[in-house]
Amino acid sequence: MKCPFCSHLENRVIDSRLSRDGDVTRRRRECERCERRFTTYERVEEILPLVVKKDGRREPYDRLKVIAGLKKACEKRPISITTIEEAADRIERILQSGGEKEISSAVICEEIMRHLYDLDKVAYVRFASVYRSFQDLDAFMSELKELISERNGREKKRGRQHPGRRPTATLAPKP
Repeated sequence: MKCPFCSHLENRVIDSRLSRDGDVTRRRRECERCERRFTTYERVEEILPLVVKKDGRREPYDRLKVIAGLKKACEKRPISITTIEEAADRIERILQSGGEKEISSAVICEEIMRHLYDLDKVAYVRFASVYRSFQDLDAFMSELKELISERNGREKKRGRQHPGRRPTATLAPKP
């Protein structure tokens, strides 16, 4: 493993730990030349399907693209990078479990939206607005109304409204 600071190839492992799921090993290393410490992550290289894009092109699955999409949707939201990486891990496992050699980018985007929906509704709407390319305000408002309706249904089921909020009647603009 090359040192990221001085590029020396000799280093020693100081500490190794497994992730919660046991599928990633985190190693703390120390360079033998500059004595600086750095962290590496080791994971089993799984064979992931090729991604079929909208225009028919095929490219290898790229975990970093999934993380970038999640990060962009979660920007300025109270969601940690650890939570984003865990969501990317779950999405990757779902894709692997299908055993398919090729998968549509639309399937990946729907899976990302499913995870964002459970994680943070604002991040979900951000991602959906880009992915679904809402053609007009009505389509976007329809998606928001569905979210509000679902939230109000959950609150009524619990027997109370969200603290500090008045019930929302509609999202229609005032005349």
